[in-house]
Amino acid sequence: MFPQLQIIPTTCWTAYYSSPICATLGEHFEALHDAPSSNNEFSFYVSVASVYSSKIEGENIDLDSYIKHKRMGVAFLPDYTKKIDDLYNAYIFAQQHPLNAENLALAHRLLSKHLLAKHQRGKMRQQNMYVLTPKGNIEYVAISPFSLPAAMEAFYSDLRCLCEASLSLVEVFYFAAMLHVVFVKIHPWNDGNGRCARLLEKWFLAQHLGEKAWLLPSERYYYQHHANYYHHIRQLGVEYEGLDYEKVLPFLLLLPQAVVKNDDNLSL
Repeated sequence: MFPQLQIIPTTCWTAYYSSPICATLGEHFEALHDAPSSNNEFSFYVSVASVYSSKIEGENIDLDSYIKHKRMGVAFLPDYTKKIDDLYNAYIFAQQHPLNAENLALAHRLLSKHLLAKHQRGKMRQQNMYVLTPKGNIEYVAISPFSLPAAMEAFYSDLRCLCEASLSLVEVFYFAAMLHVVFVKIHPWNDGNGRCARLLEKWFLAQHLGEKAWLLPSERYYYQHHANYYHHIRQLGVEYEGLDYEKVLPFLLLLPQAVVKNDDNLSL
């Protein structure tokens, strides 16, 4: 029985649980393992997460160059690596702290160091927010700044309940992806919402499933399938007030697909 939630939907749970890809999710998750190149000073899979989450947002960075920068000290122009370094630091922070509202805001301060002015980092936006297409058309209208504080209060209440709940592995994956998409649709920050949502998703997995969750290259899978990733998010609706979470199942299934369809040829 799920905890009573205010803003996180559970309407697609039965269909999600019945999906064939969830049947082998546990054994594939247990098979995740760290890369030989990781050590106390360097995490290969945090680098993977930071690079590919940044690439989803349009950053021009490749994994090989970033590994050389992070592990071998190869010097690149600061503009090439600084935003990815910020996100890397946010992932390391998340690994060392429990998931809650305060720490999520602190993680946003880290990942937005070169995205936002200092006074906007970790602070809810105070203006309307529109997601635009590359051609400048309005793709999505987020919740108004007047309704935002109440929505985030409900979100953080649900987050707290879900972090404290006893959940099965499949339930953890369901709610991790649901937290991801609901957070993106609320769009609480002025920038860095997508990066933060993908970090939140993995942080929630780790909160329940332990350190192995940080080895899941979900950000890489989302980047490799970014057309579907954005399409499934868009399918929920154009305005926050009219979102239809009955259509969220295809998005939710991307996360278990990132585990079950994960190949092991990424490690350096």
